[in-house]
Amino acid sequence: MWRVRRPTPHPNQSGPPFNALAARRLRAALGMGPEHVAHGMRVSYGLPYVSPDHVIAWERGVASPAASELTALAGVLWCSPGDLIGRPQTLREHRVARGLAPEDVARAAGVALTAYLRMEETDGWRGTDRQSAALAHVLDLALPDFVAVTGREKKLAELLTSAVTTRWQGYVRPVAKVAPLDRRVLENVLQVLHQDYQGHMTATLGWGGGGPDSSAAGRDFLDRIVEHFWAAVEKHP
Repeated sequence: MWRVRRPTPHPNQSGPPFNALAARRLRAALGMGPEHVAHGMRVSYGLPYVSPDHVIAWERGVASPAASELTALAGVLWCSPGDLIGRPQTLREHRVARGLAPEDVARAAGVALTAYLRMEETDGWRGTDRQSAALAHVLDLALPDFVAVTGREKKLAELLTSAVTTRWQGYVRPVAKVAPLDRRVLENVLQVLHQDYQGHMTATLGWGGGGPDSSAAGRDFLDRIVEHFWAAVEKHP
């Protein structure tokens, strides 16, 4: 059974989205100073170059730790790597958040390591349905994350846009292929989105026959259509 959580957008980043505030709070809760954290990373995790200045820069958001540094920092702070990053978006970010090596994910998903690493580098998952299910299991992906990581979000946005601007009934099955949810849930959600979009488009008709305001509202709604979709799914009983 898929878990559905509404994604929280954040700016695109090349590496894991480091949570500087969480790192600072965890360190303070342990009664440690930056020098203690740096010492632990040097001695226990073989990172001789890490200094208190590195730790301070991470906590201030001036710099972000690399994957190996993130793992070491989590170890010193007695937490998981996932506690030190924001919501992952890419395949690599989800793997790092789980503290898994590429070999572990590739083996669990049933793909060659070289192929998996290529998928991480290009952000283009190309596994079969069975491999995709295994990937979702090993990375503990909620459905919105699964759709994004497997490169289906753009297709979902296109289908949802067509559904709310035309007749939504014809898009239940196509959407289900991209986001495997119960048919009744999809029917209800698509109907709600269709009504919401039409409401945005007609809200100003009584105030001058529509125009720029209604068009802008409609465009904004479509630009965030995937976000609206997951929010509606989350609210569904």
